[in-house]
Amino acid sequence: MFPIDIRPDKLSQEMLDYSRKLGQGMENLLNAEAIDTGVSPKQPVYSEDKLVLYRYDRPEGAPKAQPVPLLIVYALVNRPYMTDIQEDRSTIKGLLATGQDVYLIDWGYPDQADRAITLDDYINGYIDRCVDHLCETHGVDSVNLLGICQGGAFSLMYSALHPEKVRNLVTMVTPVDFKTPDNLLSAWVQNVDIDLAVDTMGNIPGELLNWTFLSLKPFSLTGQKYVNMVDLLDDPDKVKNFLRMEKWIFDSPDQAGETFRQFIKDFYQNNGFINGGVRLGGQDVNLKDVTCPVLNIFALQDHLVPPDASKALKGLTSSSDYTELAFPGGHIGIYVSGKAQKEVTPAIGKWLNER
Repeated sequence: MFPIDIRPDKLSQEMLDYSRKLGQGMENLLNAEAIDTGVSPKQPVYSEDKLVLYRYDRPEGAPKAQPVPLLIVYALVNRPYMTDIQEDRSTIKGLLATGQDVYLIDWGYPDQADRAITLDDYINGYIDRCVDHLCETHGVDSVNLLGICQGGAFSLMYSALHPEKVRNLVTMVTPVDFKTPDNLLSAWVQNVDIDLAVDTMGNIPGELLNWTFLSLKPFSLTGQKYVNMVDLLDDPDKVKNFLRMEKWIFDSPDQAGETFRQFIKDFYQNNGFINGGVRLGGQDVNLKDVTCPVLNIFALQDHLVPPDASKALKGLTSSSDYTELAFPGGHIGIYVSGKAQKEVTPAIGKWLNER
């Protein structure tokens, strides 16, 4: 036996299969319809500046809606339709199926008119007014919050500053300790002159951030992925799903300059949840002021928010009802994988319904 055993007949067949897939793939790509952004019907119920608050329609056969609405707070980076990416892989649909009355904040696309918007504007302004809208609509004093990634950090800050308005808090792949040893993104940004970047560019281009994230795993995210794509090109449904993910990955809004400045300096550089020093609206942000039940969900193979960065939340709040859920997947798989649809979303609904 030779180390490399290449038979001419097998090589010829492999080349033929490869050419066939490429040919069929080109046809499927040319025939691909416009890629939708989110699959579940929803209605705008409140808007302000670039922000739109959506309420998702209840599907036929769904259980009666819970009396306390659920507000999803997504990150400013990328777009929130990741939670509703396709029919059979939708966090939104899964939450609706457990009886949640689901709302979601769409932050829109900031432009240069928004460069002076601050972290205080997002937390004590936009989020607070969305919560007030839900409370008024449903006749309740508090809501359930589900914060995703950076949106989880926003939700923690909001829950600390407005504990009376948050019934239950769910954080998903949320950074809390921004300086764990395995946090490559944090290591990169420690010596970046954020003031110079914001003063020079105003808003931070979304494309710049997107390529920064891709550079964390350059070979798999910018090379191997497209080599593997050949194996699915002959399946129109798989092609469409691949294009959906590509659209989401490169749909990166610019970041409001002043908010970016404060978030990077207060959290990535100064580790504000751990060391303190974060002030919004003249108030100190202290996680000990979070008193509601907390469900903290993290992904064990997350390269953007390492598990230890999320697990640091344990013991930092004053909640007497703290639960952790570890998911054996990555930062994106926790929303779009088949396993997540069976395990993560039902667990969130069950946890909320028990409270």
